[in-house]
Amino acid sequence: NPNMKKPMILLMAFCWLATSAFAQKTKQDLIKVIDARYDTYSTTAKKIWDLAEVGFQETKSSALLQAMLQEAGFTVQNNVAGMPTAFTATYGSGKPVIGVLGEFDALPGVAQEAVPELKPIPGQVAGHACGHHLFGVASAAASIAIKDWLIANKKSGTIRFYGTPAEEGGSGKVYMVREGLFNDVDIVVNWHPGNANSAGYGSSLANKTGKFRFYGTASHAAASPERGRSALDAVEAMDVMVNMMREHVPQETRIHYVITKGGEAPNVVPAFAEVYYYVRNPRRDNVKSIWDRIERAARGAAMGTDTRVEIEITGGVHELLGNETLARAVDANLRIVGGYTMTDQEKAFATKLQESFKDQAQPLENTQIIMPLRTYDGSASTDVGDVSWTVPTVGLGAATWVPGTAAHSWQAVAAGGTTIGFKGMMIAAKAMALTCFDLYTNPVLVEDAKKEFMKKRGENFKYEALIGDRKPALDYRK
Repeated sequence: NPNMKKPMILLMAFCWLATSAFAQKTKQDLIKVIDARYDTYSTTAKKIWDLAEVGFQETKSSALLQAMLQEAGFTVQNNVAGMPTAFTATYGSGKPVIGVLGEFDALPGVAQEAVPELKPIPGQVAGHACGHHLFGVASAAASIAIKDWLIANKKSGTIRFYGTPAEEGGSGKVYMVREGLFNDVDIVVNWHPGNANSAGYGSSLANKTGKFRFYGTASHAAASPERGRSALDAVEAMDVMVNMMREHVPQETRIHYVITKGGEAPNVVPAFAEVYYYVRNPRRDNVKSIWDRIERAARGAAMGTDTRVEIEITGGVHELLGNETLARAVDANLRIVGGYTMTDQEKAFATKLQESFKDQAQPLENTQIIMPLRTYDGSASTDVGDVSWTVPTVGLGAATWVPGTAAHSWQAVAAGGTTIGFKGMMIAAKAMALTCFDLYTNPVLVEDAKKEFMKKRGENFKYEALIGDRKPALDYRK
């Protein structure tokens, strides 16, 4: 019937468009898009793993992520907040503005090959013992997938990737918060490598870090010791006083230090010595007061040894402000994504690796499951804490390491350089992308998260960085 031909053509066209649009709108479509790019993302992660650049020196690692995002159509702004390796990559316009955090710094002292026994890499001074090579790439992958989804569905909204350097002690995100780079953001999503797939909400330890440099007078330690003033004596006197303090601080407090410089030769009175301190506590006000006492101990040590002390604050972060509303959304999406099953080759690697920590080994099948939603009081510190007091923030963990692996260990470095690490990375990318999907399509979720955030933070909250107004400590790893 000629009269029916035109309506039928229109109906067929409508059905095709509807089917196409529907396919673009599903979470499964996002999962497939990310999975299809596995080779690209795993290759980039391995390159960053090989580079193993420490905080504020991640020039090549940052450049790799910037190039990936720029090629995907993001507008990249580098050298932000006074940090040469920090950057933002933005796509879209309007609300909501969703931020995704990405890290890429390595840790000194843990260079390790991707093998299941201790085997340091000769000549290499650092390794990705916290999995940040995976962190940055997964976050970029999620951001790119959401950018494509916004385009395909003609959605308004902004996706912004934050390239955040020097998380390990350099407090990179704190400078970005202080510069107001999160002021227009509605929600922030992030993740962290680990030995299980899980979502949760809770807190972490606030911390403050710094270096104490003592200056004395060199002299022959045998022929004229009376003319010398030992900077090392000052360091040791300070350490003794701080160790006595441990009895008189809140029991949740953690104080760690290393002597980074103690002199050149035993028969020369050291004219210079340096000690590097961390202080942690669940509450930043406790951290501040304990740090003040440590500074007084340093000045007392200088006075008692007739030396001079200089104090440089190198970092400081708030405790995390958890958001249950967002955590439940992430947990639901993690369950859609699911875990992964190790291949026989991966199981052989994992079984051999677990021999190095038998007492802490966990079932290899843990990579296949999503752990129950949890509340926690974290025993570590992160500069995500400062972000979480500025904008509602949520995180998740993915099984990038062999179950039972400790962070900051050679075992974490080894697994992170294999397909075990890459598979966990892909879980994180997909879970974050699906969570962003919810944030763009469900305004109530955004509003509820903001209401919880404001209630927990309090109306009179005023952000003050624990680092004060100092510029980024770009040489803290040198």
